[in-house]
Amino acid sequence: MNQKLKAHLNEAFKLTDDLITHLDESSLGLDLPQLPSNRIAEQVWCMVGARESYLKGIAAGGWQGFSCTLATPRDKESVLAALEMTYNQLNDMSFADLTEGQLDLAFALLEHEIQHHGQLIRFVYGNKLTFPDSWHKRYTV
Repeated sequence: MNQKLKAHLNEAFKLTDDLITHLDESSLGLDLPQLPSNRIAEQVWCMVGARESYLKGIAAGGWQGFSCTLATPRDKESVLAALEMTYNQLNDMSFADLTEGQLDLAFALLEHEIQHHGQLIRFVYGNKLTFPDSWHKRYTV
């Protein structure tokens, strides 16, 4: 089961990367017009921070607090580098013998990533942007 959870995290992380790769850098500065919202960049900043924080907690065996190293969330190159770094961190981790607490953190990370996918779908629709093929296949958007 642990390897299946890791596979789902990998798939979710890959989908996020696909969307950011697909979007123009200027799209990162968009919000939801005429609605209270943050910007796509802040959604991605939260995702990177959650990845870093949850993975750190999983490695340490317990929550270590939230932090995010992504200082420039509107710079597409920086965002993609941060997404790749956290993807590699995940793949370097062994999920073979996770404790219940570590499993809880891993599931929370998966939930967080997918919850942001739902929000990003609204951002893409609200700004009349397009989705990469992987999102069409996964979410039928």
